[in-house]
Amino acid sequence: MNFDKKLIALSKEADAELAPVFSRIDEISTNNTERVLRAFSEHRVSDSLFKFTSGYGYDDRGRDTLDEIWADVFGCEDAMVRHNIVNGTSAISTGLFGLLRPGDIMLSVTGKPYDTLDEVIGISGTPGNGSLKDFGVEYRQIDLIDGKKVDLDAVREEVIREGDRCKVVFIQRSKGYMNRRTLTVNEIGEVVKTVKAVNPNVFVAVDNCYGEFTEEIEPGHVGADLMMGSLIKNPGGGMAETGGYIAGSKRAVELASYRLTSVGTGKEVGCSLNVTVNHYKGLFYAPHTVAQALKTAHFAAYIFSKLGYKVEPAWSDPRSDIIQTVITNSPEGLCAFCRGIQTGSPVDSFVTPEPWEMPGYSDKVIMAAGTFVQGASIELSADGPMHPPYTAFFQGGLTYESGKYGILCAAEEILKI
Repeated sequence: MNFDKKLIALSKEADAELAPVFSRIDEISTNNTERVLRAFSEHRVSDSLFKFTSGYGYDDRGRDTLDEIWADVFGCEDAMVRHNIVNGTSAISTGLFGLLRPGDIMLSVTGKPYDTLDEVIGISGTPGNGSLKDFGVEYRQIDLIDGKKVDLDAVREEVIREGDRCKVVFIQRSKGYMNRRTLTVNEIGEVVKTVKAVNPNVFVAVDNCYGEFTEEIEPGHVGADLMMGSLIKNPGGGMAETGGYIAGSKRAVELASYRLTSVGTGKEVGCSLNVTVNHYKGLFYAPHTVAQALKTAHFAAYIFSKLGYKVEPAWSDPRSDIIQTVITNSPEGLCAFCRGIQTGSPVDSFVTPEPWEMPGYSDKVIMAAGTFVQGASIELSADGPMHPPYTAFFQGGLTYESGKYGILCAAEEILKI
């Protein structure tokens, strides 16, 4: 490798130090792969399920079987996997609008959600655009204690205070654009237990983006009513070219399906066109692909911590999502990091990323994404808002080898400034 000698030495040191961590990641990947394969076998997956469907999509066996498999794998009663759920925000928006009604309260217990939900909720944006606020849904927020854990006492008190008006307790599993710790599935389970003990009719909805297959269980296994995510992140395995999923209890998924299509038709309509095989293949690959991304994140944390940068999580910490943050402390540092990731990408390596006003974000954002699928976060990518402390949010890596290469490119660019 034609990198700085210091980086080559650090790379070899990282691989040696990370060997026990990687062994645990491989164990998780093996167990999750077994769960996926058992579901494929039990639902008798065959070539006949991959056929093209058009029009209304009635009796689309491939689509319906994938829904059943998805529900089994994610510990849920039901699921809906669709190519016309266009991204994670679309999945979450569909779920929230499906569950909430005028006069209801949405309570976020992990602080403010990801920036792209601001206009969905009505925290920002033009009145009358169709936010939850426009439809009479009220929003409440409980911040994490020291940015680390859910304030269960405050959650309990708020749910009691609002009574039946509190319809949805919302959990964002991953850190998003915040320098906070990602929640484990067991911690999500504690929130579910706390909420249900007070009011079992409250829906607990989880933004599951970036977290799928990083542990051996999912929020559905600990009682979450609804999980929502994108197929061009973890669960698409690098194979899905578009799409999203919604999984949970039968009633919650049914209500979300009415929002996606129409009341009365729900998930019974919607043709698959030619995407079905890649959705199946993506789920098959997902546990392994996520393991590659996790290894890349640990490697990044090791390299940049040794170069003197503050990273979160630390290289030896267990993880519940694929996101790694590196605080660069300057706009030049953030841009250099993203330039390096772009240079180390298989697609558009010759492009120089620049900050721009990305739809749904309040600050300019710089984004490096030399991906086969546009914007696919399971592939090698990095981005960050252009405001202090100029944090790079890194994720993905279809293979550890390519992820490692991209990280070393980013490190070399930063060493130049």
